[in-house]
Amino acid sequence: MSGSREVTGVEAHSAGGTGRLVMRDPRDSGHGHAVERYVIAKGEGRPRYMELLGGRYLHPDRPPRPGFVGRIIEDAAAVTDDELDALLAYEWRSRYTAAWLIGVDRRASFRERLGELLLASEVCYAGGAYCFALARLGTRADAEILVAYLDRYLPRTDLRYDQPQALGALLRLDAALGTSYAERFLTPGGLWETWVGALPQLRDDSAYTPERLRGWTDLRCDFADGWTRP
Repeated sequence: MSGSREVTGVEAHSAGGTGRLVMRDPRDSGHGHAVERYVIAKGEGRPRYMELLGGRYLHPDRPPRPGFVGRIIEDAAAVTDDELDALLAYEWRSRYTAAWLIGVDRRASFRERLGELLLASEVCYAGGAYCFALARLGTRADAEILVAYLDRYLPRTDLRYDQPQALGALLRLDAALGTSYAERFLTPGGLWETWVGALPQLRDDSAYTPERLRGWTDLRCDFADGWTRP
């Protein structure tokens, strides 16, 4: 990847890295504007990535800030593939926002890239957005990416990555496609139950039920369905 460099330590931590991180500054590829326009988007009050991450839009008593939804629709349609590529090669805020734009606009051409990033799990938070985008794309190919992720990371009971978001997205896809990809993860004593059982100091596991996880995915995807242009 031209212009890419490996960062470690404090620099990697600042970028959201879970360890060593290979990334490329969008300015190096002539796309420095993409962070300001699509990720920060100061015209919406708080930066866009914070609005998306916070999930304010999911609560009827806390509606999104004026213009938030309209600008998401416009930018998801306007952002170029090159700009998305540049954002996906940068730190977690840019990757998170790019994945949301891909999901809102259903850019199926990014399916493989999203799968690679999800399986690599290089940065925090972004994986949840990759799962959202895959759920929005809505095909068996997307379900199989989520299955591959769960096969790799559910046995890692020491890692708290994006296993819940991946399972929630997979359950939504199963419901839409009439498939049963998630079934083998949910058998009694199986991978999901074991992973949840290994969570440290877990007092209430109700947030990790399959129903709750699918519900959170449904909220995000159904709300995005209301944004998307016909």
